[in-house]
Amino acid sequence: MLEKFLILTIFAQVILTYGILVVMGRRRFSAAKQKLIQKEDFATMRLETAPDHVRVADRSFINQFEIPVLFYVASLTALSLNAVSVWFVAFSCVFVTTRFAHAIIHLGKNTVIVRYRIFLISCLMNLLQWLCLLFTVFIGI
Repeated sequence: MLEKFLILTIFAQVILTYGILVVMGRRRFSAAKQKLIQKEDFATMRLETAPDHVRVADRSFINQFEIPVLFYVASLTALSLNAVSVWFVAFSCVFVTTRFAHAIIHLGKNTVIVRYRIFLISCLMNLLQWLCLLFTVFIGI
């Protein structure tokens, strides 16, 4: 049963990534339509002159392929080794929740200190996932 909950957390992280992709696309096309950036800039992804709200959405999307990759690897490893525990799922839930909070802050008011604290919590949760995985596999806890 725990494996199903873990798969739900993975799915939630994937949905977050696609949601940010939609926001990024809308912001880009809106900026192009308003002539804030040139459509040709997309050919080479030369978006240095794009408005901040467009660049923030781009950065938020890129963020989903940084620390979350470690989450995916840990989760898939736990699933493949039958090493999913209550603690692992709990850390996964908090990780994904903080990633949602991070994205909402980043795409919204973008309060850097709050976003950074949320980011640190997500990193801690991922580290705890890995430690939990190691303990489960090597010690059997």
